Amino acid sequence: MKLGITINRPPRDGQMAFVRSPDLHSIELLQKGDAVPPQEPWSSMPNTGHW
Repeated sequence: MKLGITINRPPRDGQMAFVRSPDLHSIELLQKGDAVPPQEPWSSMPNTGHW
């Protein structure tokens, strides 16, 4: 986030997140393998922006 990346949907489920790069490319990030246990700051971070 400090580098200008917008987190549209944080990885609350420990498996998937959607981000937007500073040059406005939308990227889906997927966790390989088992989900990571929910943790802060992700579990309470709201969705932002639109996609």
